[in-house]
Amino acid sequence: MATVGSGKYTYDYIPDWAKLPSGQEFGTCSAVASDSQDRVYVFQRKSPPVLVFDRDGNFLSSWGEGMFDDPHGIFIKDDIAYLTDREGSIAMKCTLDGKPLLSIGTKGEYSDTGCEKAGDVCPRSAGPFNYVTEMVPAPNGELYISDGYRNARVHRFSAAGDLISSWGEPGKGGPNQFHLPHSLIVGANGHVYLCDRENSRVQVFSPEGEYITMWTDMQRPLDISQDSEGIFYTSERPTETAPPQMSVLDGDGKVLERFPSRSAHGSWVDAHGDLYLALTSEKSVDKYVRIG
Repeated sequence: MATVGSGKYTYDYIPDWAKLPSGQEFGTCSAVASDSQDRVYVFQRKSPPVLVFDRDGNFLSSWGEGMFDDPHGIFIKDDIAYLTDREGSIAMKCTLDGKPLLSIGTKGEYSDTGCEKAGDVCPRSAGPFNYVTEMVPAPNGELYISDGYRNARVHRFSAAGDLISSWGEPGKGGPNQFHLPHSLIVGANGHVYLCDRENSRVQVFSPEGEYITMWTDMQRPLDISQDSEGIFYTSERPTETAPPQMSVLDGDGKVLERFPSRSAHGSWVDAHGDLYLALTSEKSVDKYVRIG
């Protein structure tokens, strides 16, 4: 078994960790998250879209048939799942067995950003949604949604799903300019950490959307998660000169550890400090078991 990292952040690498029943294969794996019982939920672009595994990678169950056009992001907090449908442009809150609790947006309706090709810098930002990417809860129950492949916004909603405010503009320059806001998290301190993917940075905001700082020592961050000690983990896309990688960052964005990985569209740290990577090209899930 290969070992990566060093010191406190040393891991045993388990490629293709999740095991499907005989005769079944993964679709494109977009995102991954775990619950309080260490069950792991893989969000894939295939029916059924949500696959559930135990801590050892054994298949347990599945759900979500017919609920999503284009699965993108999954986040689990207090045993509630928060999921986004990119091309459907809806964000959904569900129980862990797939019962819908809240849906935001209208499937197939898009805000007017003038963007014709997903992933381009859009001509203008607009309201919710146009190829939404991820939804996460704040400690007070409010919801933050990154939006996305054809928009350049973060939206803040009440717990009931009412829009409170939005911020962000398209651009490749300074603070509050986004090119493909791909993932976000509300940290333990209440700050909003946004993966500004194609600008190769994480931008940090107050709960009200006021710019605080940005972290730039990274490459095209796809997903961000935080452990119980306040440490952040980012999965990062390859560039023309560098392979994909995982970064371990402290609360100020300083790199504590970094190691090459397969390109993970989604990533997650569980209660044990283990890492899970959802792989699109390889259509699989890798696990890194923390031994440091």
